Amino acid sequence: MRVVILGCGVSGLSCGVRLLEAGHTVEIWARELPPHTTSDIAAAVWYPYRAFPQERVTAWAGRTLEELCTLAGQPDTGVRRVLGLELLLRPAPDPWWKPCVPGFRRATPAELLPGFVDGFVFEAPVIDMPRYLPYLLARFRRLGGSVLQREVRSLDEAWEAAPLVVNCTGLGSRSLLGDETLFPIRGEVLRVAPLPLERFLLDEQDEARGVTYLVPRFQDCILGGTAVEGSWSLEPDPAQAEDILARAARLLPEGTRIHVLQHLVGLRPGRPAVRLELEQVGGRHVLHNYGHGGAGVTLSWGCAEEVVALAGQVTGGAAHVGPGRNPTNTGRTHGT
Repeated sequence: MRVVILGCGVSGLSCGVRLLEAGHTVEIWARELPPHTTSDIAAAVWYPYRAFPQERVTAWAGRTLEELCTLAGQPDTGVRRVLGLELLLRPAPDPWWKPCVPGFRRATPAELLPGFVDGFVFEAPVIDMPRYLPYLLARFRRLGGSVLQREVRSLDEAWEAAPLVVNCTGLGSRSLLGDETLFPIRGEVLRVAPLPLERFLLDEQDEARGVTYLVPRFQDCILGGTAVEGSWSLEPDPAQAEDILARAARLLPEGTRIHVLQHLVGLRPGRPAVRLELEQVGGRHVLHNYGHGGAGVTLSWGCAEEVVALAGQVTGGAAHVGPGRNPTNTGRTHGT
């Protein structure tokens, strides 16, 4: 079947790869292409952040973790496995995503930084987006996919070219579909020169200061961050940059020099629940895959494989979703 995907971020590209592998003819239409998508700004470390509902997110995140760990063993993907430490200012139960992560454990007292009482230690993929998105785009094109840079103002434009449209427009679905449950979660990060870090570090409990994360990549490090709901501004805030630097310094050895390379702003697509469902409109079909909050990369492959399964309902046949894998909740059309 001919398929048009709207959106060329990590969700659109992952869906494109899986749909091509399933035998479909696929074209991506997008206003912005890498390196100018929201996905390009992601830190990105596997972590199911601000995505709901938990049951479905856990399944998608677990499947994506498996695929990213496989990619970490291949050159030029931009993915590697890194040990991480989430620091806790106060005791907390094990996180709901613990079943996804083999080897999850509590931090030892020697691993904790001053001021923290507990922590989680786990290995997770760190994804260098300036490398990973070009890898996905090249893989998509090698499989026969094509990309058209254009802005789409209605689904009718895409339906004129294909019987099935896959909507991966993220926050753009608010204007494209009139989905007012979508809201921006504004995030600011700093790309800095490499730091003396062997692990990625997370501190999510300090409500007064905000979420803090330090994510070492191949040739730089990402420091974050912010999560401001309802703000549409893409203008970097110097005061936020100074705050991020101060919070990062608390987690680094005293005297560590931080050299800022870039100050980046992006808008995460917040929603009460991820929308992954097949919708029929007057005999035509659109498959929605958006509203991933701060977990677009973390859910990308799991959601893409469910997209392929739901596309199989349109063609009336079973869909192949990767070697030896079964999609989440195969065979059902999902609501939200």
